[in-house]
Amino acid sequence: MLTHDCLLPYPSIRRERENSRRQLREATMAWLFRRRGPSGFSWSSTAEQVTAGLSASGLTAIVTGASSGIGAETARVLALRGAHVVMAVRNLAAAQAVREAILADVPAATLDLMELDLSSMDSVRAFASDFAAKGLPLHILINNAGVMATPFSLSKDGIELQFGTNHVGHFLLTHLLLETMKKTSRESNVEGRIVNVSSEGHRFAYREGIRFAKINDESEYNSIGAYGQSKLANILHANELARKFKDEGVNITANSLHPGSIITNLLRHHSILDVLHRTLGKLVLKNAQQGAATTCYVALHPQVKGVSGKYFCDSNVYEASEKGKDMKLANRLWEFSIELIT
Repeated sequence: MLTHDCLLPYPSIRRERENSRRQLREATMAWLFRRRGPSGFSWSSTAEQVTAGLSASGLTAIVTGASSGIGAETARVLALRGAHVVMAVRNLAAAQAVREAILADVPAATLDLMELDLSSMDSVRAFASDFAAKGLPLHILINNAGVMATPFSLSKDGIELQFGTNHVGHFLLTHLLLETMKKTSRESNVEGRIVNVSSEGHRFAYREGIRFAKINDESEYNSIGAYGQSKLANILHANELARKFKDEGVNITANSLHPGSIITNLLRHHSILDVLHRTLGKLVLKNAQQGAATTCYVALHPQVKGVSGKYFCDSNVYEASEKGKDMKLANRLWEFSIELIT
């Protein structure tokens, strides 16, 4: 069937109409994505924008997975604002290139590289030991690194890879650094902040949320469900930390967040999805500067002072799933995780 456009006599007229439609779509999307929330920021806000005018001078921050993507941008912006940033990375060569690029942009930046493989508890323990040996304070811990939708495999400690890397590695790292953070907050009278980078993918976790008895069950493994499980664990971990800090009267907050859907290499294990998100996805996905915004907002902004146990999206408080707000599940995960790391 011929459409009205096909009857137009000149290709130039069709192109003009197509351009007008495209511009209308782009204008509509821009309006939707720039609509600000209560914080004053939106989907399109960048990490530099949400930290404009803020100073992180005198603060020390650890950023895991700082060798690429939003981790690298998070490290850059924190350094830009004056923080001493420890880039905790698995690939030192890649991280060195990022460090040099940041220094070229921010010559006064203070950046350390330290090796960390979150899929190995030995590596996590070695990192924590090396960090302690430096005698540095710790004000901000950003648990950012992760893997996504991988084929079934086990971590170096025999734990399903996504759960082992995204949750257990960060759980152990946080556990080992807590005393340093508590000491820092006491001595500096500055609020410590723990930031877990989760995902809206937590809504796609297995039906029961966390499969405690089937963490390593390959026969029922689903790569997206396992990813969702690990991201749900990030939220529950932050919530349980927040509860414990409140009970102890500790001046540290713990929050989780969805950075947004971002063009990265995380979907490289799913070829069709990877192609779609790198082509059509460019129309609606965030870039790294936008993707790091919520992390930097939660880590630095005074609007978040004293806020703990919350889930953020687009630099605003957001609602997690019902499982993500289940404090009994959070406590059960805590006890399960302690058993795994001891």
